[in-house]
Amino acid sequence: MTQLTFLSPAGAIVAVVQAAPGQSVMRAALDANVPGIEAECGGCLTCATCHVYLDADNAAKVPAPTAEEDDMLGYVAAERRPGSRLSCQLVADAGLDALVVQLPERQVP
Repeated sequence: MTQLTFLSPAGAIVAVVQAAPGQSVMRAALDANVPGIEAECGGCLTCATCHVYLDADNAAKVPAPTAEEDDMLGYVAAERRPGSRLSCQLVADAGLDALVVQLPERQVP
């Protein structure tokens, strides 16, 4: 299991949930009713409403974005930052003990 810590835009802890191996950060957030993840497309990489921010330490724990994710990050509603990721593309695996993600101020315009 991977411990996921969700932070508010101000940096306060919103939720701490467990993700099973193979489960996306988006799915774990939706299953736990974490506020701030809209996921309008259900994880199909077509809406950018599951946008999150990773700091450099957490970004180093996961694979780099694919070209498709990078393209979709151009459509996020909140500011795109160097650590911007789509939580549907962040998948818990056996080697990932913990991940901290920060929620943006908004997911839709």
